[in-house]
Amino acid sequence: MKPVIHLESVTKTYHVGVGVTALDNVDLVVPEGQYLAIMGSSGSGKSTMLNLLGCLDRPSLGKYYLGGDDVSTLTDNQLSEIRNTRLGFVFQSFNLIPWMTVTQNIEMPLFYKGVHRRQRRMKSAELGEMVGLGDRLEHRPPQLSGGQMQRVAIARALSNDPMVLLADEPTGNLDTQTGEEIMGVFADLNQRGRTILMVTHEPPIAAHADRVISLRDGRVESDVSDYYLRDESHG
Repeated sequence: MKPVIHLESVTKTYHVGVGVTALDNVDLVVPEGQYLAIMGSSGSGKSTMLNLLGCLDRPSLGKYYLGGDDVSTLTDNQLSEIRNTRLGFVFQSFNLIPWMTVTQNIEMPLFYKGVHRRQRRMKSAELGEMVGLGDRLEHRPPQLSGGQMQRVAIARALSNDPMVLLADEPTGNLDTQTGEEIMGVFADLNQRGRTILMVTHEPPIAAHADRVISLRDGRVESDVSDYYLRDESHG
């Protein structure tokens, strides 16, 4: 499969009085359709990596290729365009607009892109159905459970048909059972061909992915496929 993401010798240094290296000469290739989990303790660099992959920041050194295009030196406006057209974001805190319906929340990115209302409604209904909310489209976030709100957030992230779905601790505000249900949604999306990158600190959540990389002090400490995870789990 062709790579969707390619980090080439990426270093990220923050200058806060003294230089702090958050990522140190990282190489990463993510093929199209892969489900990748990124793990690491606080300060390991996983949030910095997510920010770079999500075009919210740029590397200090090295290259970032997204869909074959070098996005590591783009302007802020160009990065904003990349985020709006090629990337979808799912956050721990859902970030829904409470006074809007499920339909309106899902279609919000399409509204800002100028998509016609009828097309927006059709797309939001299709995505709401896909994530199991076909009977909740006219409800508002305060009327939904945490798991249902996260499903809305996932549907919204898919509205622009992104090249990559980025999830930051997507089960962090959910109980164990609901978290497993949300992992089922991600698994279904991946089965449909969606490329997913997920940051989590929970090994049971990371184990749902095809591949797990662990960061330590800004470097990739391990890179494990699910074949090995299954082998280890069975002794």
